[in-house]
Amino acid sequence: MNETLNFLKSQIGQDASKSPSPVMRWLNPTIIHAEEGEVHLELKVRKEFCNPLDQLHGGISASIIDDAIGVALYSYGDGVFHSSINLSVDYFSGIQVGHVVNIKAKVLKKGRRLSNAVCEIFHKDSNRLVARGTSNLINGQA
Repeated sequence: MNETLNFLKSQIGQDASKSPSPVMRWLNPTIIHAEEGEVHLELKVRKEFCNPLDQLHGGISASIIDDAIGVALYSYGDGVFHSSINLSVDYFSGIQVGHVVNIKAKVLKKGRRLSNAVCEIFHKDSNRLVARGTSNLINGQA
């Protein structure tokens, strides 16, 4: 097991305040599960994440997806950060302020230069799919 994965596993049940990503620290989800190439997070929808209808803002959903995918890639422990070259998000349902979402990100293909990953956001109580995103990312050191 690599040091990065060991760190992520040691953070299970903890918030993301020790994340190297400023966005992840601001979102501050709880790490639920971590393995190489896959992470599960839990996040309570706060007022500052919402649109005027008190529902999770689409742009915040995209940021959640983008950063969760980043953590899934980071879990390989190679010390490489990746940059998204595209991000496609489909929105399926709204989620109100105060509700909790489960976030599941998984790397589908990790290449030397390019990687591909998917992330889904679910309403915790109903397991209803809220949003699904896919991304291609470039190795920051390639």
